Amino acid sequence: MLSLSPRSIPEGSLSAAPIEKGNSLWKDAWQRLKKNRLAVAGGLFVIFLFLLYFIGPIFCQHYEDQNLDLGASSPSLSHLFGTDTLGRDLLARLIYGGRISLTVGLIATCVALFIGVTYGAIAGFAGGKIDTFMMRIVDIMYALPFTIFVILLMVFFGRNIFLLFFAIGAVEWLTMARIVRGQVLSIKRMEFIEAARALGFGRRRIIFRHIIPNVLGPVIVYTTLTIPSVMLLEAFLSFLGLGVQRPMSSLGTLIKDGADSMEEYWWLIMYPAAFFSLTLISLNFLGDGLRDALDVRTSKD
Repeated sequence: MLSLSPRSIPEGSLSAAPIEKGNSLWKDAWQRLKKNRLAVAGGLFVIFLFLLYFIGPIFCQHYEDQNLDLGASSPSLSHLFGTDTLGRDLLARLIYGGRISLTVGLIATCVALFIGVTYGAIAGFAGGKIDTFMMRIVDIMYALPFTIFVILLMVFFGRNIFLLFFAIGAVEWLTMARIVRGQVLSIKRMEFIEAARALGFGRRRIIFRHIIPNVLGPVIVYTTLTIPSVMLLEAFLSFLGLGVQRPMSSLGTLIKDGADSMEEYWWLIMYPAAFFSLTLISLNFLGDGLRDALDVRTSKD
């Protein structure tokens, strides 16, 4: 048997080769997201809207102050977006209305997220007859007209903004449940789940500690796409008079008020509609960018 002594090995051959450090999934996703200019622009605009909607009201606390002598005036230096028919500053009302709309979108999406992720994870992990029964319930609810269902809830239980959060969230969780169920079905037979079973972990711990954290990518993407969908539904309900009630206002109620007098006062419909459209477009750009960034198959590296 040949043996090499240290003296017979050329100097420098034992030098360690440079080791490349691997990137985590989230770091790779961040690198891909930064390359998507539309997603970055959408994300920056969303941050701007958050600051505007939630910090802006500090500087315009008297947004409901009326000036009947002023009436509906066109945009000027004193009122950048003009005033409504009661002489109220439209920019201040837009800031407050945007905060209400975004709050409804966030809270209702959180409700849908909690119900959908839990329901889908349990159905996918249980499998068999339990999975079949639970998903047939989802199919039946899909057949119901969502908007009419929310309207009935608002009619029977009163027009309350807190009920609006849960009413919208209660009909937006179905797609989330299906997405999570599909992800759970694909990973529940993997080795780390089998190892958790072999260690004696209970179903609850496996679902909430091992399965749900591994489906966060699709959940995050769908969440960013659900917020604009919820905001659109809230605006539709407010336009019908079933959403946010006075004295509060949302972008939907401002659009409704502007539509009633758009022939005479164009700025009352243009600015709320522009704010609402830009908010939805930015959230959709951000959601599309996150979807591409978190999908490793789109990586070009």
